[in-house]
Amino acid sequence: MDTSKRLLALDVFRGITIAGMILVNNPGNWGTTYKPLLHADWHGCTPTDWVFPFFLFIVGVAIPLALGRRKAQGQGKATILRKIAFRTVAIFAIGLTLHLIPHFDFAHWRIPGVLQRIALVYGACATLFLYNNWKQQLGIGTGLLLLYWALMTLIPVPGGYPPNLDPETNLGAWLDRTIFTTNHLWKQAKTWDPEGLLSTLPAIATGISGMLTGEWIKTPYNHYKKLTGMFGVGTILVAVALTWDLAFPINKKIWTSSYVLYTSGIALLFLGVVYWIVDVLGYKRWTKPFVVYGTNALFAYVLSSLLAKLMFSVKWTIAEGQVQTLQGWVYQNLYLPVWSDYNASLAYALTNVLAILGITWILYWRKIFIRL
Repeated sequence: MDTSKRLLALDVFRGITIAGMILVNNPGNWGTTYKPLLHADWHGCTPTDWVFPFFLFIVGVAIPLALGRRKAQGQGKATILRKIAFRTVAIFAIGLTLHLIPHFDFAHWRIPGVLQRIALVYGACATLFLYNNWKQQLGIGTGLLLLYWALMTLIPVPGGYPPNLDPETNLGAWLDRTIFTTNHLWKQAKTWDPEGLLSTLPAIATGISGMLTGEWIKTPYNHYKKLTGMFGVGTILVAVALTWDLAFPINKKIWTSSYVLYTSGIALLFLGVVYWIVDVLGYKRWTKPFVVYGTNALFAYVLSSLLAKLMFSVKWTIAEGQVQTLQGWVYQNLYLPVWSDYNASLAYALTNVLAILGITWILYWRKIFIRL
């Protein structure tokens, strides 16, 4: 399979993932959102919990394809490392900046975050790819999953708590409070962060699973052998994850090792289906919206975040003690009169997806691709 075909399948998968991320992040009303579009409360997994690990998996898949070309072109490791460092710092900085907008409250500036985790996973995985072969990457990924399992289930938590996986008293939550303090964590929880420092270790393993997939895609095997490998390994990962779930529950918020295996397995199966439909069967006409999203994925995510912040930041007083936001006004006046509560919330989210698609389509049409 040539590079363009590989990238088409990857861009489609990336575009589906970004569209899904915007969909689940922007309901009209969190209280009337269909359950599959919400994260699991704690242990367990919904389709929404697939979205973030899918993106980290895709980041991993792209590394052998992109950095592999640089190595093939004769670029030295020092040159490639500078590019990796720049991209890592830039994505991390964008994430930090998004957390400041619109209030610029430095005293409660959240340090961890989605883009910050993407940056750290990319930086770690790209560096691993540069210096390690696929067998070493596999060993490191496996080691990270086992290390995280041991830390979370065998090490007592300072403060007199036994090893546990509860939200506020697990080892990762303690580490985040110790390093960042409660002022710089996820404001919805304050005592722990879903993109915390310790859980970045298994998140790197998610990226490594993508890198190994990218290496497999680059092999000279025919389509069907590649698909057999992807479907076979994906199924095995899901089975192992469901077994490990009995002792180390699948949990997105603390990114458990079983969650890594489960979502990486689902991602492999999902990518395999896209690869089969697009590259083997040649059905590509339906892919354009997702390619548009996939080729400007970072821009689409940042734009959707800024738009959401704008909608909630524009507000006015409607009665004593009552404040109306632009988002609330739009939802109450344009969506609720037309649809039932749950469908109105979904329609609002879909409008966000289509609005961002429209803007990214203009960029695609003008051949503007915003990359770092």
